[in-house]
Order: sequence, then C-alpha cells, then structure tokens
Amino acid sequence: MTSRVPVLLSSSSVFPEPTAAAFEMAATVGYDGLEVMVWTDAVSQDAGALKGLADHYGVPVLSVHAPCLLVTQRVWSSDPWERLARAAQLAESLGAPTVVVHPPFRWQGDYARNFAEGLAKVRGRHPDLTFAVENMFPVKMAGRWVVPYNPGWDPTETGFDAYTLDLSHCAASRVDALEMADKMGAGLRHVHLGDGTGEGRDEHLVPGRGNQPCAELLRSLAGRGFIGSVALEINTRKAASRPAREADLREALEFARRHLEPSPAVTQG
Repeated sequence: MTSRVPVLLSSSSVFPEPTAAAFEMAATVGYDGLEVMVWTDAVSQDAGALKGLADHYGVPVLSVHAPCLLVTQRVWSSDPWERLARAAQLAESLGAPTVVVHPPFRWQGDYARNFAEGLAKVRGRHPDLTFAVENMFPVKMAGRWVVPYNPGWDPTETGFDAYTLDLSHCAASRVDALEMADKMGAGLRHVHLGDGTGEGRDEHLVPGRGNQPCAELLRSLAGRGFIGSVALEINTRKAASRPAREADLREALEFARRHLEPSPAVTQG
C-alpha cells in the first residue's frame, strides 16, 4: 500500500464470476485492495474464506458492502438490522475500515422508520468503522418513477456522518455528481467510481465511457480533504472472456490512478 488514495476493486465488478475471482483479478491488474459485496456467494459471507483469499493473493479487503440489494434480503438473516451487524463484524474481522450501506427500503418496517437512530447505535458499537451511506436513485415501475427508499434516495437530506458517493447513481438520478459531493462535504468518505449516460438507469460503465464528471470528481478529492478510498464498481457482464474483463478492469484502474494523481508543480525558470 502507498500513501495515495487506495483504489479498490468491487467484487461486484467481476459478476457473474464469483468473489474468489475478484481477488485473483485485483492482484493480476494491480488494485490496492478489494471491496467485498456481500451477496448470495457463500465466500462473500465467510470471514475465514475471505482472509484466506486476501492472504493468498496479497489483496486486502478494505471495504465491505452490506447486503442491501433486493437479491440479498435473505443473506444471513431476513432482519436488516442483523445483516448490518453481521457486515460490521465481517469488516472488523478483516481489518476493513469501511462499511457501505444503502438507505432502507420503504417496506422494511422498523429498519426504515428508525434507520438514522439505529445506525448511530451500530456505529457506537463499532467506533473504528466508517458506515458510509450511499446515494441511490428513483426507479421506473409500471411506467412511472417511484422512490423505493425511506425517506428518499439522497442520504444528505437526512444527514449522516459519512457517505459513499456513487457516480453511476448520480447519472441514474440525473443529479450533478460534483454538487452531490459538495452536499456530502466532509462526510464524503468513499467513492463508487462508475460512469453513466444520464438515461435514468444504473449503468456502471467504465469511467470515461459515459458523460459523468468522473475525472473532475477524482481531481477534486485532494482539495476536499478526502481521506477515504475509491472503489471501481463497473458492469463487466457482457465481457466475452476473462482477458476482456481484465482489460475493462485495467482501463478503469488506469483512469482512476491517472486522475487521482496531483498535478505536477509548475517550477519557475
């Protein structure tokens, strides 16, 4: 690890390949670490298996994405508070400083009604972890736009200590990512880097292939006093082969590193 902003590979970026493959590809391509998306793959839920992979490939787990997706509502437990607690325990056991969590779905009962207060209690039990709440987006259902999150898709309107800024989600919600970063302020602690076209859907394109201010956002982080990490969360499902997938992951990493580097100082002649 270097003193630069760590650039992580989200294990979701290698789907449909499994979590174990993410470690292998992160090592091959040269990422600083991994963000583990906890999902139905048993390895993603198992601290021992993840530690073994991290040690074998020399790729530390530096972020854990709690199982917040629709497809992960039964991972570990049907109780979202239990899933969040388990994600925190997994992060601690792996030495990962960040837990990424989504705003709750409206139908999640007590979890939705008392999310801010409950998250504060969880944070109090795990003071060394950062729980970074992610910006989401409206979705189209039955021909109309709806917001399935409570109280909304923009966590800054509630207010939390820490946030994850997802640029693909900014594209899907048609908001300016730089303005969202401004709203997050000093609470911006983690970035999900992926591009989008603003067509109202979540695309997670390789950065530079859409129209989002990915480069500008990365270049702005130093001036924002950013002390977190950047995780590449891109969609490679259409890659025809492992080499093609790795090529996308390499392009994404090179983009991130290039724009995170400080501009060279101008010397006087």
